[in-house]
Order: sequence, then structure tokens, then C-alpha cells
Amino acid sequence: MKFLVSVLLTALLGFSLGLYFPWWTVALSGFAVNYFLFQKPLIAFASGFLGIFILWGIITMMRSIANDHILAHRISLMILKKDNPNLLIALSALIGGLVGGMGALCGSLLRKTRLTA
Repeated sequence: MKFLVSVLLTALLGFSLGLYFPWWTVALSGFAVNYFLFQKPLIAFASGFLGIFILWGIITMMRSIANDHILAHRISLMILKKDNPNLLIALSALIGGLVGGMGALCGSLLRKTRLTA
């Protein structure tokens, strides 16, 4: 139950911060959620990763569908050297998930050191 709450709070806070601040604030959302809702480091990484992965996957898919994947086709040709916008969306979600997971891991490890010190 705590894992699911952590995933949802990370996604919600990541979305809220993303409206007003740069993209990297998703790491801060994972950090804050897993600092206050302490979990073991591996579980914290998984919850931060999953929360931001799902969030960025949904956001990029919605934005790409809104313009009929025109921009995604062009960017995938430039970066991936093949016309595959879905792979580009998955890659974007993966990068976001890694950033969110690392932030969550840092929050969990900092809380763990504070508890033992």
C-alpha cells in the first residue's frame, strides 16, 4: 500500500512541479516523497522510477497524439535514425523514470542515514 501511495504522490508532485519549474524537478518530487515516506532503497527507486515513467509516458503520448506524431516522427529520424515515434516516447519515459528513481533513491538513503546517525 505504501508503494502505491508513493508512486501516486511522486507522479502527482512531479506533474505539479513540472508545470512551473524545469524538467529535472521530477528528481525533487521523488526525493521529497521518499524522504517523508521512508521505504527501503530498492523499493524507493522502483516507486520513483515507476511514478515518473508512467507520468512522462502519458504526457509525451498525449502531446504526440495531439499533433498526429509529426514532431515525434522528425525527432525520431534525427536521434534514432529510424521512423519510430513510439520508441522515442518510450525512451523519453525511460529517461524521466531514471531521473525520478535516482531522486527517490537519494531521498531514501538520506533518510536512512538520518535515522541511524
